Parts: sequence; structure tokens; C-alpha cells
Amino acid sequence: MYWETFIEFFKELTHPQSIIHYGGLSLLVIVIFAETGIMVGFFLPGDSLLFTAGLLTATGILDYNIITVLLSVTAAAILGDSLGFYIGKKMGKSLFKKKESLLFKPEYVTLTKQFYDKHGGKALVLGRFLPIIRTFAPILAGVVNLEYRKFIFYNVTGGILWVFSLILVGYFLGVWTPGIKEYLEYIILFLIIVTTIPVVRTFLKERAEAKKRKAIQDDELENI
Repeated sequence: MYWETFIEFFKELTHPQSIIHYGGLSLLVIVIFAETGIMVGFFLPGDSLLFTAGLLTATGILDYNIITVLLSVTAAAILGDSLGFYIGKKMGKSLFKKKESLLFKPEYVTLTKQFYDKHGGKALVLGRFLPIIRTFAPILAGVVNLEYRKFIFYNVTGGILWVFSLILVGYFLGVWTPGIKEYLEYIILFLIIVTTIPVVRTFLKERAEAKKRKAIQDDELENI
């Protein structure tokens, strides 16, 4: 019975409309903070939640001024990344030795590290728009001791771009085409697919390159 209750709660927590319906702006802010600041928050629906928040603000279901919504959620995103950075500094290299669990997989860290190695501090901005990487990029920035001044710059820039772009797209679509809320389920599904594709592509590409490097190393060992 308790397990079924947990499963039902988990489903509601990953559904953008349910989050806003049951918790309003307060739960919206908490979820965005958790997704960007806590390692287990990667499963939360960041992109689709922001879009839905904008749309429901435009239609009056989320009964707040759009400026209030933008500023509140942006603050949550920035503070969430700041917490992630602090956690990364405290955990250090031990993060890479953390064992797999129900809500953590080592490949999430590996994928984020590869993305971070490629883009540097800009990963904190670009990664805002990518699930999983959005959660682990600030943590990894703390692990590698990114200069705090640079971290704050990338953190604030990324937070503003991510929150404002997705919320305002949803908001103006709601203002210009009020009937669009009837198709919200399909739009959310589309957003999930679009934002997941780059992550899957990066993961597959890096895994293929890792196998290639291992094959080369094995050949070199055989020739010794």
C-alpha cells in the first residue's frame, strides 16, 4: 500500500500540470531548486515545467503576475546551482566513486564530465537546457574548483536564459492562442523528446568513443 502511494506521488511529482495544480508557485519554486541543486533531482520535469508555468500563468490557472513567476523561479534556479556547486566542493573526487543506487547512476556523472570537458564553464549555461547535465554540471564545477566568480557569472546567465526563455514562450503562446492549453499533454511530450535527444546522442557518441579508445589500448598492449 505504501509502495503504491509512493509510486502515485512520484508520478504526480514528474507531471508539470500536477505540480502547479497541487502546489502552485511555491511547489514550482521548490521543484526547480531541487532539480538544479540536489543530485537526485535529475528526474524532475524542468523544461516542460517552466513552459507549463508560463502557459498556465497566461491563462490565469497559475494566479500570479508573470514578473513574479519569472523572478521567483529564476532565483530558485540560481540558488539551486549554488547549492550544487557547494555539494561538489564538499564531495570532491568521491563523487566519481559513488555507487549506483535507485536515484543515482555513475554514467550521469561521466556524461556530464565529458560535456564539461568539452565546453568548460559554458557547460553551466548550455547544460541548463539538457536534462541530467542540468543537475550535475554545477556539482562538477564544484568538484573541479571552478573559480567562484566565473561560476556565479555562468550560473546567473544560465539561470536567466533558461527560465525566461521557456516561461515566456509558454506565456506568449497562452496569450496569443488561449486554446493551446487543450493540447498541453502533447506539447509536454514533444518538449521531453526534443530535450532528451541531445543527451542520448551525446551519451551514445561518448560511449562509442570510449569503446574505440579501449580497443586501441588493448591493441597496443598486445603489441608490447
